Formats: sequence, C-alpha cells, structure tokens
Amino acid sequence: MTAAPATSSDPDLQRRLQQDSIQLGGKTVYLNPFLYWRRFDANTDRWLREPGQLPEEQIAANRRRFYPELDWDQLDPQERLAKDGAVEMFLKSLELISTFNPDLSAGHLLEVERKMAVTKKRAFERWVMKALRRRQQAEARERRRFDRDRSLRAWREWLGLAVTRQALVPAATLLVLAVGAGWWWGSQQSCRQVIVDPGVPALPGSPSP
Repeated sequence: MTAAPATSSDPDLQRRLQQDSIQLGGKTVYLNPFLYWRRFDANTDRWLREPGQLPEEQIAANRRRFYPELDWDQLDPQERLAKDGAVEMFLKSLELISTFNPDLSAGHLLEVERKMAVTKKRAFERWVMKALRRRQQAEARERRRFDRDRSLRAWREWLGLAVTRQALVPAATLLVLAVGAGWWWGSQQSCRQVIVDPGVPALPGSPSP
C-alpha cells in the first residue's frame, strides 16, 4: 500500500506566506521582518528582537498611525505595553523592508504598511509580550544571582572581621567541649554492663544449694 503524499500542510503554508508577503510590481516583498534574518548582522537582530530600542516619543507619535481605532487613554497598562511594542515593531519592520527593498516607491511602501496593519497587529503584540516575559524572567534570575552573591560576600566580610573571630573562638571551643562531653557520656552508657538474674525456679526434688 502506497502512502499518499502529505499535502495537508500546504494550504496553511500558502496562507501564512500570503499574510507575510505582498506582490508589488511583479516582486514579492516580505512583510514579516524575521524573514530577512539571513541578511541581518548581530546588532540588527538584537535591535529587532528587543523591545524598547526606539524612543518613546517616536512610538507615541505613531500610535494613531497604526491604531487609529483605539482610545489610548482607556487602555490598561498591559494593553498599552503590548500595543506600544507592536507600534515599535511596525516602525522597525518598515525600516527593514525599505532597506532591503530600496526600489520600492512611496506608494508601494504605503501598500506594505496598509497590509501589515491588517495582518500583523496580533502577531506583533504576541511577539512583544513574549519578549517582555523573557526579559522579566532574565532580570529576575539576575536579581536572584546578585542577591545570592551579595549575601555570600557579606558573610565572608563578616567572618573576616577581627571582632567576629574573637567572638567565634570561645563559641567554637564550647561547641567542641559539648560534642566531646556528649560523645564520652554516650560511650559510657553503651559500655555499661547490666547483670540480670534470670530467676529460674528450682525443680521439685532437686537438691537445694
């Protein structure tokens, strides 16, 4: 029996490619900035992936451009953070697209922006929230490591003080004496022999001692 070719994933792949690209003048332009990653250097990759790389003033000035339907004053802090991050991703993506497609006209770039505003909002928001969670987790790990190192350093400094050593010597001596006394008392208890009379009664008719 011959297995049928696995084509069930092709429609999904085609749909994703349609969302992540646009045809302009017979040329395919990718809307997903991560599809250009082979052409990135390390600095560009970090600049794209890390939120907070653009000035807050630039992000605030472009909020209405990508979210004209929102009342930003009504957003809770978490929503504002996600959407500000998405605005930053829009700006970064457009900059990368224009850099890697220098022949695009202003009209073409406007078409790119319009399609991105429809297809990439939710994806950018999810990406930003994941990136922020990763950053928070990394910062929490760094804080724990710093607190641990600071505690160890404080203990070493405390133990290195002359006053501390003077106070610890009598305490250590008492501890050694207490341990030694406990060991001696325990050894005496284990070595003590206890003689117990078995108390077996004499048999009838047996001679008395």
